[in-house]
Amino acid sequence: MSEPSTRPADQPVQPQLGLLGTLRFAWRQLTSMRTALFLLLLLAVAAVPGSVLPQRGVDASKVSAYLKEHPSSGPWLDRLGGFDVYSSVWFSAIYLLLFISLVGCVLPRTRLHLRALRARPPRAPSRLGRLPAYRSQVVTLAPDDALDHVRTSLRARRFRVDVGDGYLSAERGYLRETGNLAFHLSLVVLLVAVALGHLLGWRGDVIVPVGTTFSNTVSTYDTIDPGPWVDTEHLPPFSVTIDKVSVQFETGAAERGAPRSFEANVTTRANPDAAPERGTIKVNHPLQLDGANIYMLGNGYAPVITVRDSTGAVVYSDPTPFLPQDGMYTSTGVVKAPGAQPQQLGIVGQFLPTLSQGPGMRRSVFPDALDPVLVLTALEGDLGLSSGVPQSVYNIDTSKMKSLKMPNGDTFRALLRPGQTVQLPGGKGSITFDRVERFAGLSIRHDPGKLWALGSAIVAMLGLALSLFVPRRRVFVRVRPDDDDPARTLVEVGAIARGEDSGLDDEIDRALSGLPSGGKPAAVVR
Repeated sequence: MSEPSTRPADQPVQPQLGLLGTLRFAWRQLTSMRTALFLLLLLAVAAVPGSVLPQRGVDASKVSAYLKEHPSSGPWLDRLGGFDVYSSVWFSAIYLLLFISLVGCVLPRTRLHLRALRARPPRAPSRLGRLPAYRSQVVTLAPDDALDHVRTSLRARRFRVDVGDGYLSAERGYLRETGNLAFHLSLVVLLVAVALGHLLGWRGDVIVPVGTTFSNTVSTYDTIDPGPWVDTEHLPPFSVTIDKVSVQFETGAAERGAPRSFEANVTTRANPDAAPERGTIKVNHPLQLDGANIYMLGNGYAPVITVRDSTGAVVYSDPTPFLPQDGMYTSTGVVKAPGAQPQQLGIVGQFLPTLSQGPGMRRSVFPDALDPVLVLTALEGDLGLSSGVPQSVYNIDTSKMKSLKMPNGDTFRALLRPGQTVQLPGGKGSITFDRVERFAGLSIRHDPGKLWALGSAIVAMLGLALSLFVPRRRVFVRVRPDDDDPARTLVEVGAIARGEDSGLDDEIDRALSGLPSGGKPAAVVR
């Protein structure tokens, strides 16, 4: 015998969603506009760590330095993807959810909007006085003539008009919803374009001294960040030779030394067999080559240094980029000579474009090379190049090296001007400062989705403007013989808008303009 139910008779029975119902509920919540806006905000917040923390794809050395400076919090941030934000699982999840939410939200609305565009305006209500804006007027025209007059007036203002038996329905402002949908569809296209740029695009930075050639291969970049779907073995085979770097600095008292312009004259080849072409790269004026944009991000000096070892053999002779450290282009750089005998040599130097000396100090007082000097120290030992650990070409691992000493025990230091040579202590070799060259700092980027991103951004702005400034209005008209004088016609006009609209009364006035009045004052109802 079954037990009696303890549920009160008036308590409602809650329906059971089941698996299918739960999935349908979750889908509707995900594809709601509220969820899409929340995910858009969440994506913006999730991108903040990528701007605050160094990223491996941009500068791996800064990530390593951060981990050394923060031994407790750094590893945790690394586990959470803080140094690879834009390729992390959680950022990708937000990105994909936003994409799905927008698609699921916009496509049904687009289908409904297209159906509404083909549909006739709704039938006029029987009581127009209940609408937000209403006005009636007695005219001398017959009902059909009055209705035809109002229809002509509304169509002249781009209303869609439907005429029935004694009534007229008109509507306009579908561009408002069209703009709204265009805005959201553009966001979807923008997300796809950004994803394409991330997956199929690549960007790299390289410093190229004057007179040298850069070939577009992975090994020649200082840093490169290829997309996950990029085949780095088949990058476009172009090359760029820096022929000349021209820089102008402010020489007046105000802002003395500030850079005014810098540009690079280059010779490019689309492939090794192509004819050379000359071009110019300026700030904000990139050179386009085989689907890539080549930007000039900076410039500096590359002193030509020659190093000989104890046997007199030349173990290094190249333009050596020195990285600027301040606005006066005081620059630092290193030379590594692993082939030197009897031990490997390392040179650490400071380049001063315009020397100014004082008691115990040297500094540059102008960024142009008016009086260039190199201040050098030398080390010997193991450079650590065979350890398998990546090294920066702008730093020396001194853990297994020692400074060269003068006979009196002081650390070796030398100041050289172009054309001068200094002998290393103990017959270890010599260093020659041959001449001064400049270098161009190039950033080379390939982004297949950038034009789609630009176009979708423009369409989104236009769509947003339409959704904000185009009013959505409906106007209804009814005509019938006047109760007091059946020979005259009573024209009733009502209007309604989506949202607040202060122009409804003016819309009614324009609809009734030109109708011959029957002498009876118009009635306005609020």
